[in-house]
Parts: sequence; C-alpha cells; structure tokens
Amino acid sequence: MELIQKLEQLVEPALQQAGYALVRLLFQGDPSNPTLQVMVERIDQVPTTVDDCERISQQVSALLDVEDPISGHYTLEVTSPGIDRPLVRPEDFTRFKGQLCKLETRSMIDGRKRFKATVLGYEKPNVLFDFNGQTMSVPFDDILKAKLILTDELVASFLRKHKEEN
Repeated sequence: MELIQKLEQLVEPALQQAGYALVRLLFQGDPSNPTLQVMVERIDQVPTTVDDCERISQQVSALLDVEDPISGHYTLEVTSPGIDRPLVRPEDFTRFKGQLCKLETRSMIDGRKRFKATVLGYEKPNVLFDFNGQTMSVPFDDILKAKLILTDELVASFLRKHKEEN
C-alpha cells in the first residue's frame, strides 16, 4: 500500500471523530528533510483557525508517534485550505459550483492540459466546467490539480456564508 494511502487511513478516522475533514495529505520539499502537510477543514464548514490547526497537529503527531508509519525525519505541518483552496474531492466540485478555478489535467484536452474554467459541478464520474462558454466534461480521475482562483465573487460568497452562520 502506498504511504500516502496508509497515512490517510490512519489519520482520517481520528480527524472525523474530532470534527474535521481531511482535505489533502502531501509529502513535499527536500527529500532529506520532507514535510508532511495535513490540510484539514472543519466538518461544520466554519473557518479553520490556528487553534484548530494546533489541536490537530498535536493529535496527528501523537498518532504518528504511536503507529510510526514514516521512516526517517520529517516535519509535520497542519494547514487549512484557505479561501482559494485546492479542489481535491468530488464533493468540492459540487460545493464550489459557480466559482472560477485553475485546472490541470493528466491528459490533453483540445491540445492543452491547463485551463481557467468555472466549476459547473460533479456528475459521477465527471466534473463539469464552463470553459469559454463551452461545457467541458473531465473525468475526475484525469484531474491532476484544481484550485479556486481568488476573485471578488469568491470572497463575497465566503463572507455571505459566514455572515449567515453568525
């Protein structure tokens, strides 16, 4: 089993029990001193705070110390996805319907792999985008990277949502 999958299976249940969802787990940086980035968000979709990240860092660190799935030295980094967040799960493409994103695909679509497109939603197994007025259907598994673009509409949507919650 791949290390990232093993780590996800180890960490995700503990996060869910604490009220958080795992957004992404990455190993990055210098191979001699890698960083394990654990990106989390609150299940209730309230913005993730520094205190949340600290709490999760302590919990994940303790879990990794006991299970010891990673050989060698690494740095643990717990982050929130932020407003201009990566889109990594199918439900992200439903949740952020109508928002502009940068998209990179594994295979060529009309001679290119990189797009700026509006998210139209997820219809298993494809994600739908509006690209220059045309609907583009991309298999979810063909999406290499997708990230929201910080726009006035995204900020306004974020502020509206959190104003309604308070």
